[in-house]
Amino acid sequence: MAGCRASCARDDDMVTKKQLDRAHDLDFRKTLDVRDFVPVKGPDFSGKMNLEEFIDSFKATGFQATNLGIAVDLVRKMRKEKVKIVLTFTSNLTTSGIRDVIAFLAKNRHVDVLCTTGGGIEEDVLKCYDPFVLGHFDKDAKELYAKGMNRTGNIYVPDSIYAKFEKFTLALLERFYKRQLAENKILNGIELVKEMGKEINNESSFLYWAYKNNIPVFSPSILDGAIGDIVWFFKHQNPDFKFDSSEDIYRMNDMPLDAKETGVIALGAGASRHYVLNAHIFRGGTKYAVFVSSGTEWDGSTSSAKPDEAYTWGKIKLFEPFYKNSVEVAGDATIIFPLIVAGAFLD
Repeated sequence: MAGCRASCARDDDMVTKKQLDRAHDLDFRKTLDVRDFVPVKGPDFSGKMNLEEFIDSFKATGFQATNLGIAVDLVRKMRKEKVKIVLTFTSNLTTSGIRDVIAFLAKNRHVDVLCTTGGGIEEDVLKCYDPFVLGHFDKDAKELYAKGMNRTGNIYVPDSIYAKFEKFTLALLERFYKRQLAENKILNGIELVKEMGKEINNESSFLYWAYKNNIPVFSPSILDGAIGDIVWFFKHQNPDFKFDSSEDIYRMNDMPLDAKETGVIALGAGASRHYVLNAHIFRGGTKYAVFVSSGTEWDGSTSSAKPDEAYTWGKIKLFEPFYKNSVEVAGDATIIFPLIVAGAFLD
């Protein structure tokens, strides 16, 4: 029994005072003077607070709210310094209500260049015919297909409007094809998109406002989607029809060189963001970069990478520390971008 009591003695009987002192020192290490840092603090709802004060409070909140506050500050700098502002966005943002935010920016000349995918172009035009409607993320796919409803997230796109879009686009292709035969002048993406904005003549469209305000709209993947489908059918009927993408890349790569400074706001990643950032390699990088993305970089995707990776390619000008001229806000752009616009573009 005595042997058992000895072997079952408490472990802390074996801990020396020296070990305890060291453990205490490790638990309470000397730190930097906290007065050199910004205290973490949330918005104060106890008194009156306007929109600007509310958005400015994000900077001290921590996590992605702080990055959002930094993003607002960087866009304010872009505007104050009158740099050329380039807005890139993925097509799903045109599917959503962010299309109206982009139209607001184009209407008021708050941006100088737009870049999106083929889906971003086609869906801006589609919405001029019929609205997209709210649905459900988990609706039965067979039921939706049978009813002619295409689903993007929790947004439904009626299939019937694609017939209207085809008629609209075919009329433009016919016109440019006749010009090709008569003048040997080949259609390019920028020209087609500009003509779409002119012909749609609808104030809800960002393409319309881009046309009205002479804002170039680039689409590196313009043939990836309904426009490409229509071009495919059209070329089967007119085998000698040509489409020139070299003019688009020629003008895109010239664009940063023609500007004193640029600032890039990128919503999502993919081709639209990379197309713009790649063009900035030839001028030593954009001065400011604000990324809003839910993507990750663990798979080595350049288009979804964080700003510090873009620095290594020369796509963003190198400042120390990095956050002085770039930031990524991780999250849903349908939530984040309206807050950036409210904080930086509502004078």
